[in-house]
Amino acid sequence: MVIGEFSESYPPHIDGVGMVVRSYCEELSKAGELCYYIAPKNAGRQYRNAAPESFPVIKYASLPIPNEAYSVGLPAFDLTFQYDLSQIPFDIVHAHTPFVSAIEAQRIARERHIPLVATLHSKYYDDILVKTHSEMIAAAVVQRVVQFFNKCDEVWTVNDATAEVLRGYGYKGEIVIMPNGTNLWYPTEDDAKKAEAQFGLGTGNVFLFVGQQNFKKNTDSILKAAALYKATGADFRFVFAGQGPDAEKMRALAAELGIRDVTVFPGHIADREVLKGLYARADLFVFPSLYDNAPMVVREAAAAGTPSLLIRGSCAADGVTDGENGFLCDNTPEDIAAGMARALKTAKAVGERARETIPIPWSGIAKQVVERYSLLIERKKREN
Repeated sequence: MVIGEFSESYPPHIDGVGMVVRSYCEELSKAGELCYYIAPKNAGRQYRNAAPESFPVIKYASLPIPNEAYSVGLPAFDLTFQYDLSQIPFDIVHAHTPFVSAIEAQRIARERHIPLVATLHSKYYDDILVKTHSEMIAAAVVQRVVQFFNKCDEVWTVNDATAEVLRGYGYKGEIVIMPNGTNLWYPTEDDAKKAEAQFGLGTGNVFLFVGQQNFKKNTDSILKAAALYKATGADFRFVFAGQGPDAEKMRALAAELGIRDVTVFPGHIADREVLKGLYARADLFVFPSLYDNAPMVVREAAAAGTPSLLIRGSCAADGVTDGENGFLCDNTPEDIAAGMARALKTAKAVGERARETIPIPWSGIAKQVVERYSLLIERKKREN
């Protein structure tokens, strides 16, 4: 089948959703499907540049958003893009955001009478509220989001907790749970030692955060927890891997809290082998985000045998049982710090159970996706 996966992000800027879309395209292509990654052009890439992977990419013109890593797509005004798209005999299109790229996916589905799938990945109300500080605007945007989902042939979420978020937005239709997968990897002690040497981690305990350097991820609470933990006299390093709008503010806060000597900010790590080594060297993955729904980084950590510390009741903690395959705490710096200390006592055993229970190979997810797509295509043909 010929598939269009529509996203709002593509390298050099790529977020969690973009990583999911990339994984969809990689695994569906391996399964023998023709899968296109469709997204706005971002600075630093040639317009019709092929992806470094094997799947094809089509990008449309866009304008940068001031002080943001994202750009505003202009697909309707990009004639080259429109021509390229018109030559592709799509069987199904899948929107991974409900905004500009989704409108384009919806247009194609309507004109060609093919199925449109949409996945809720993010908490859009929270995003808009942070940007505008207006509950009225956030509610209006969420209403438009629900209107878009109501026009889709099928709506997916990544877990039950995210389905409840969508229900809370007012969506009343059927929801299919399609979890995110992860790339299984098996880091060695050698990988861990290389990371230890590369980042100067020493021989003490290592805590790790991987993700956007953004306070919406609760990174300020992590830094405050690290300061409380340092006050106990513990020997440790805390690595914050990633980039984002609050990267400099995080470094400044670390200095203000007196923990700059035990914090490491390596920036975005594109080399997966290096990242694998960091996961392996870490004793605990600390991810107290209330924003994320089904973070791939938690699954990556589990695949390396590293357990995560998550906020009790958060979407990110879905499927994690405290002390069994991960650790849960309350959303305060004090309890995060206490959770870090508590987790170290059984981290190795809990990490092994996390490896056994949390990661789902992307190949398995791709099989489910293909089956679901095929059902939708057949159903649409009958309707037509």
